[in-house]
Amino acid sequence: MARPREFEETAALDAAVEHFWIHGYQSTSVRELADAMGITAASLYNAFGDKRALFKLALGRYIETSIEGRILREHDSSVGAIDAFFKDIVNYSLKDKNRKGCLLVNSALEFGDDDSEVKEVVSVVFVEIESFFKRAIAAGQEQREVSAELPAADLARLLLGALLGIRVLARVRPNRALLEGIARSAILILKQ
Repeated sequence: MARPREFEETAALDAAVEHFWIHGYQSTSVRELADAMGITAASLYNAFGDKRALFKLALGRYIETSIEGRILREHDSSVGAIDAFFKDIVNYSLKDKNRKGCLLVNSALEFGDDDSEVKEVVSVVFVEIESFFKRAIAAGQEQREVSAELPAADLARLLLGALLGIRVLARVRPNRALLEGIARSAILILKQ
């Protein structure tokens, strides 16, 4: 008969997310992960598989807890939805005392083309965020809240670029005026 697990899997997975987020995949050993998670290496392998499998689970957990909620919120105004999204990202970025940035952006930079599975996960989330922007912009254009001068798809890509820029800059220049200026300018472009 198998022994029952002596740890809470969600808490252990959250600890793995935090460790990968701070240290990255390559710089993290299984021993360091197990220590951070408060479990043994054997328990890590039994519950989560190898380091790569655990990283994929951690990346999924990050997406579930930090990205999905932001793009699913309802707002009365399309510009209001985008503005709230950017304000949330700026505030979240500035609260991050460890300057971890965004685990998705970090993963894209760390893995590049070396891991097609991680690249696909990151790409899918970026497409989802871009789609959120595009839907909000298209609705705003219909309501005449957003200029129809440029296609919604182009504006959505511009906002995605601004978002990724904010997340990268927050790691090296965590300055509220800088980050809010990027977000504010992106919102103003929608109205012109």
